[in-house]
Amino acid sequence: MATTRTEDSNPRGRSEARDRLLATASALFYGEGIRAVGVERILAEAPATRATFYRHFPSKEALVLAYLRDVDAHIRAGVRTAVDTAPGPADAVRAIGDGVATDLGRPEFRGCAFLNAANEYPEPGNPVRQVVLDHRAWYVAELTALFAQVFGDSPRRGEPEHAARHFLMMRDGAMTGAHIDGAENVGAAFQRGVEGLLTVLH
Repeated sequence: MATTRTEDSNPRGRSEARDRLLATASALFYGEGIRAVGVERILAEAPATRATFYRHFPSKEALVLAYLRDVDAHIRAGVRTAVDTAPGPADAVRAIGDGVATDLGRPEFRGCAFLNAANEYPEPGNPVRQVVLDHRAWYVAELTALFAQVFGDSPRRGEPEHAARHFLMMRDGAMTGAHIDGAENVGAAFQRGVEGLLTVLH
C-alpha cells in the first residue's frame, strides 16, 4: 500500500518539520549559546507550532542532544573521509588537522560546539555533558589508532594515546583562541604542532 509523506512522519522518523526545527535550533545554539535560546525563539524562526515541536522533541534538552549528535555525525564523517582518502596514517592525521585549521577561518566559526556545550552544562551526569564526553572519547580513540600506525615499531616510538590527547589539547586551544589571536596565525601554529607530533615523537 502506498503511503503519503506528511510533514511530521517518514519511514526513518524524520520529517521536513523536524529537520527545519533542528537546523534552526542548531544555528541559534551554535551562534548565540544553548541556554540563551528559548523554545519560543526557535518556534518563531523555524517557523513551527508548539505542537509540532513537542511531537518531535519532548523537551528542549532532547533538541540540544539532537543538535550535538548531528555535529558529532558531521565530524565523524569528516574524519572517516580523511582516513579513507589519505595515502597513509600520517597524511590522515594531517588532513584532520587541516580540517580543524580550515574551520577556524570560517565566518560563522564560534568555537567548538562541544566545548561550548560543556561550559553551559558543567553538571556531571547531565545527558548533554555525556554526549560531549562520548564525542571526545571517540575522537581520542580515532587519533590513537592513527598515531599507533604512524609510530609503528620505531625505536623512538611515542605513546599513541599521549599523542592523540596532545592533538586534542592543541585543537581545543586553537578553537578557543582563534577569535582572539587570528584564525590564520592560530591555524598555522596548530598545523606546526601537528607536524611536530608526527615527526618529533618517533
